[in-house]
Amino acid sequence: MARFFRSMRLFGAAALTSGALAAPVLGQGFDLRSLFTPGQTTGAVTPPVAPAPANAAPEWSGESGSSGHPTMTADAIRAAARNFRNCLAGLWPLAERRGVSRAAFEAATAGLTPDLRIMDLMDAQPEFTKSFWDYLDILVSDARIENGRAVLAQHRAIFDAVEKAYGVDRYFIAAIWGVESNYGTQIGDRSVIRSTATLACIGRRQDYFREEFLSALEILARGDVKADHLKGSWAGAFGPTQFMPTSFKRYAVDFDGDGRRDVVDSVPDLIASTANNLKKDGWVPGQTWGYEVVVPQGFNFLNADRARVLTMREWERAGIRRPGGKAFPRPDDRAYLLVPAGAQGPGFLMLPNFRVIMKYNPAEAYALAIGYLADRLRGGEPFVQPWPRHERVLTRAERYELQQHLARHGYDVGEPDGRFGGKTRAALRQFQAAAGHVPDGFASETILERLRGR
Repeated sequence: MARFFRSMRLFGAAALTSGALAAPVLGQGFDLRSLFTPGQTTGAVTPPVAPAPANAAPEWSGESGSSGHPTMTADAIRAAARNFRNCLAGLWPLAERRGVSRAAFEAATAGLTPDLRIMDLMDAQPEFTKSFWDYLDILVSDARIENGRAVLAQHRAIFDAVEKAYGVDRYFIAAIWGVESNYGTQIGDRSVIRSTATLACIGRRQDYFREEFLSALEILARGDVKADHLKGSWAGAFGPTQFMPTSFKRYAVDFDGDGRRDVVDSVPDLIASTANNLKKDGWVPGQTWGYEVVVPQGFNFLNADRARVLTMREWERAGIRRPGGKAFPRPDDRAYLLVPAGAQGPGFLMLPNFRVIMKYNPAEAYALAIGYLADRLRGGEPFVQPWPRHERVLTRAERYELQQHLARHGYDVGEPDGRFGGKTRAALRQFQAAAGHVPDGFASETILERLRGR
């Protein structure tokens, strides 16, 4: 949630979570403990490293990240790890300005070592590397739908009160709960302090995570969440709906009136805080996320762009229809067209609430999964149109390569990072149109080969 890095905790946030730092895996040739000697600390005593249990979590691979970012090379990661204690010492004055006591800071950071396994996970976000259809298969399963309906029934009174107070549809809150942590069963077991400290000092988003680390210290100082319960994903998101520390500060509420904003152990605080997040991000009461639509033959896919927002009536005049001839409930609603699988798959008209969900997590695959799961929890039917499951999904390295090719030819993809968002898709549509392909923005193996040949 969380802007940029709320995306990091999705699906993988819980499913990719592993335990505390372990001894190196055989064959990896890298031992984190070798980076630390007593002379490299800043006054704190480095405790002896105990032998790792046989089932310990995997250590960092020792390899460069796939994003291609200079701070994600193996050498840069090692150098930053060696400087970790100095980096933490440099953060103390910033923590002090926020009212964190020296004793609290030392208690949180004494003996802390970086969790370098995070560097492998940082460049492997599934919402940017899996196909939309594989992603939806995993997150909107029959079991998740059944369990979500049970959660809605169990906490009906709380959902009633929260819906009345914030005007946010309960099914979307339950869907976020289900996607983020499988209804609290996979919230992650990494220390939020350790994860955010690692990312504040190592890797490609240090400025962003410095704020997350300091905010996590503030949460402990206020006593909202117990220290031993402040655990979560490798990116530092915690609780069943996975709040990043900065988002917690902005949106968490004390709905049960006990004087603490506890999104980990208090269901009323959890549900209300998630609703408050969506409300403050612009949730439109009474409106859904969007609709599955059929895109006609011969459609100009250059119009499938976030910037092209039309009313439902206008989309209908362009030949866009709902499957089965269903009517759009509110013809004056405005939406943009998303075709995540290009001309071979279903289309979706996205309403303003879809953009709100993307503020919670800026990945279209995530927002579509939330909307789809919310509909299924409500009793809605599955998507009707088939996905092009025969298409091979490009690897992260291939996606990065494709972006580089587009940039070299003068198309604006932003900073190449192997993740496909609206900007990359728009650039790809422009290239496809110029090359005589259907400009649907779908990154196929054929398109990559065409770019390689130029």
